[in-house]
Amino acid sequence: MILKEFRELRRDRRTVAMLVVLPLLLLTIFGFAANFTVDSLTTLVVGPGAQEAADRIAASPAGGTLDVRDVEPADDRAEAVEALAANRYDVAVVAADGAVPEVLVDGTNLFAAQAANVVVARLGDAVHAEILFNPDLETSWVMVPALIGLILTFIGTIITSIGLVKERAAGTLEQLAVMPLRPIDVIVGKIAPYFLLAALDLVVVTVLGMLIFGVPFTGNVALFALAGAIFLFVVLGIGVFISTVSQNAGQAIQAAILVLLPQILLSGIIFPLDAMPIGVRWIGYCLPLTYFTQVSQGVMLRGAGIDALWLPVVVLAGMAVLVFGAAVWRFRASITPRRPRGAALAAPATAAAPAAPAGAGR
Repeated sequence: MILKEFRELRRDRRTVAMLVVLPLLLLTIFGFAANFTVDSLTTLVVGPGAQEAADRIAASPAGGTLDVRDVEPADDRAEAVEALAANRYDVAVVAADGAVPEVLVDGTNLFAAQAANVVVARLGDAVHAEILFNPDLETSWVMVPALIGLILTFIGTIITSIGLVKERAAGTLEQLAVMPLRPIDVIVGKIAPYFLLAALDLVVVTVLGMLIFGVPFTGNVALFALAGAIFLFVVLGIGVFISTVSQNAGQAIQAAILVLLPQILLSGIIFPLDAMPIGVRWIGYCLPLTYFTQVSQGVMLRGAGIDALWLPVVVLAGMAVLVFGAAVWRFRASITPRRPRGAALAAPATAAAPAAPAGAGR
């Protein structure tokens, strides 16, 4: 019996990969990604004394952490706040003539804000610090917008893929091949209930997060809804694609885990992207949850508009087209009846068979 199970396991290459290769891969990738320390904070310096303040930062012990990217003497505090709301910088320093420099910190980037607090504490009374958008550095304020995307990912990936695989096992999907429907019509019809369910969850989780945890919603509701709808198309497309490459529910769950784990650990929800090595960080930039989290945090906490969030929205739209197109193509191939090999050659031979008796009777 034991030998039989080993033989069965050897034939199932996907399970062997899950048992042997996947743990080694996860250990390597997530071992490098598991870092909460942010060593560099992108910094903007504005105000009439901006250049002098930037020189002092570079010469001080804080210069190793505050990475001054831009110095804008003509800008003021309002423009510095706008730059932080657009998520272009972690810290902004306002240096007015004859006044104590003011350090503005983006509180939505939790680990970067904690690192900035350490730097500001070293400077003491030489600066005045203020944390924006999340003044108390509440973890729930940062996590709830990210958890909204994670819940949508779970519904769109696992539930959709398993539901379609069960229909495949029952033979329902193959029956659709003889109906006058395009593959995209079939997919839209199949995922519509999941889309509506996930959209309802989007509203419920957002409202509960605001009521239970006091998370603010300071931005545009329409922009948030647009990004949520596009993100849903991406994750639903991933679920459909998984269902087309899986023969049963077990394989669908295995493939969904491979998709979900990177989304959880490499999208910036738990570990900050800025703290990851570049060799691992690029994986996070390929994940749709990374960009939806940027939009949800930007809209809910910073009140950012489309002018600041157009890039993640465009990236999500591109992912939706790419993933959904691949899902439709793979779905079409999976439900199209395949002619057995040699069938085209066997047909002429069968048709010629009745002519043989006529020749034999002469």
